[in-house]
Amino acid sequence: MGLVALLVTLVAVLAAAGHAGYLAMLSSVAKKRPGGQPALEFVKKRVPVAGATLGVTLLALLISTGDSASMDVVAILLGGGGGFASIKALQSTQERFRGGQY
Repeated sequence: MGLVALLVTLVAVLAAAGHAGYLAMLSSVAKKRPGGQPALEFVKKRVPVAGATLGVTLLALLISTGDSASMDVVAILLGGGGGFASIKALQSTQERFRGGQY
């Protein structure tokens, strides 16, 4: 059970870090681009979501390193939920930018 919890939480951390990295990249580009202020404001609104999901998934990773099977279940639930939320937030961010709104 411990290996499954570790793998789930590692994938979740990667998803959350990917979302945070994508927002960092968008912020960097928006700062350099003339007229990028609306995009920068949008990114600033999304950063707390990325930070929260990254924090939750890191907590799940920390919990998964324990020896208790019940805590592994908690880690899987936290990691799975945080990873799912990160992926959905990343997809919605990409849709907004690919749709030409910014």
